[in-house]
Amino acid sequence: MTSSALGRDFRLLWSAAVSSRFGDALRTPALALLAATVTRDPRIIAAVTVVGQLPPLLFGLLGGVYADRWDRRRTMALVDGVRAVVVAALAVAVALHRTSVLVLLVAAFLLATLGTLFDSASFALLPALVPPDALPRANGQLQAGSAVVGGFLGAPAAGVLFAVAPALPFALDAVTFAAAALLVLALSPPRTITAGTERRRGSVWSEIAEGLRWLYAHRTLWRVTLLAAASNLAISGIMAVLVLYALDVLRVPPAGYGLFAAAAIVGGVAGALGAGRLAARLGTVPALGAVLAAQTVALTGFALARHPVPGGVALAVFAAGTVVWNSLWASYGQRNVPAGLLGRVGAAQRMVGLLTAPIGAALAGLAAAAFGTVPVVGAAAGVFALVTVAAWRALRSVRSA
Repeated sequence: MTSSALGRDFRLLWSAAVSSRFGDALRTPALALLAATVTRDPRIIAAVTVVGQLPPLLFGLLGGVYADRWDRRRTMALVDGVRAVVVAALAVAVALHRTSVLVLLVAAFLLATLGTLFDSASFALLPALVPPDALPRANGQLQAGSAVVGGFLGAPAAGVLFAVAPALPFALDAVTFAAAALLVLALSPPRTITAGTERRRGSVWSEIAEGLRWLYAHRTLWRVTLLAAASNLAISGIMAVLVLYALDVLRVPPAGYGLFAAAAIVGGVAGALGAGRLAARLGTVPALGAVLAAQTVALTGFALARHPVPGGVALAVFAAGTVVWNSLWASYGQRNVPAGLLGRVGAAQRMVGLLTAPIGAALAGLAAAAFGTVPVVGAAAGVFALVTVAAWRALRSVRSA
C-alpha cells in the first residue's frame, strides 16, 4: 500500500487524505453517540445524519466551480483548517456540556458543506501530481489507505474514546484536520496546481452549466456516470437493509456483526490495491464492464446465501468491485477532462451518481417493510445484472477502440 513509488507530492496527499479519513472515522460514530445522549427521539437522531448528507447534493456543483477558480492546494489546506476549527469548537462545547440538537445539526451541516469543496479540489488536484497511466493505482492507494484507517482503526477506536471522554474523538478529529492542512501546504506548487483556470468564464451559474454541458457531451464519461448512478440505486438499497439481512437471513450473531461487516472493508482494501493492475491489464473502460459482471455474480451469491461465511465472502467480493469501480471511474475522468474543468465535471459526476442513493434507500425500506429483506437483495442483484448488460452495450465502441 506504499505510496512512495508515485512521488513525494502524492505521498503527502496520501498522508493528508489518510489523516482526514482517520478523523472522520472517529467523528462520525461519535456524533451519533453524542446525538443519542442529547435526545432519544429517532427522528432527530436521523436528522443529524440526513443533514450531513444534503450538502453534496445542494452545493456539490458550486464547490466544483471554486475548485476550478481557486488554487486547489491552498483551497484544500484552508478547508481543512476551517474544519479543524469547527470540530475543535464542537469538542469544547462537548467538554463544557453545552451541546444541543441545534449545535449538532449546525456542525454536521458545516463539515459536510466544507467537504464538498475539499472533494472537488482533491479530485482536480490529483492529475497534476501523478502521470496519467498511474491514476488508477493512485486512486486505489488513496481508497485503500482510507479504508484501513477508517474501518480497522478509526471506527473501533471511536466508541472507546467516547466512553473515556465524549469530547476526545472530536478533539483528535480537529488534530487530524490540522495535520492534513499542513501536509497539503507542503505540496509543490507547480503551475498546473495553482492555475486552476486561466480566466474567469462569467457567473457561477454559467460555469456550472459549462461543466454540466461538457460532461453530457462526452459520450463515454456521461454513460459511465449514468451507470454509476444506476448501480448506486442498488448499493444504497443493500446498505439500508444490510444489518437486518445479516441478522435475520444469514443468521449472523449480533456479537459477530462487526466481524461480518469487516468483510466489506477487507474486500474494499483488496479491490483498491488491485485497481491499478486491473486497469493496466484490461484497460480502464473494459475493466469497468468486467467489474460490474463480477459484482453481479457476487451479489447473486449474496442473495442466495443463508450462512454467514458464504454471505461474508460474497459481500467482500462485491465491496472489492465497488472500490475498483470508484477508482477507475475517477481515473477515467481525471485523465480525459481538461484541467480547467476538472473541479466542475468531477462535482457533476459525483452529484449525478449520488442522486439515486436516497431513492434506493427509501425504496428498500418500504419494500423490506412490506415483503422482507430477501426480495430487496434479490432486486438489487437484478438491477446490477441490468446495469452490466447496459454497460457492455454502451461501452462496446470504447472497448473496441
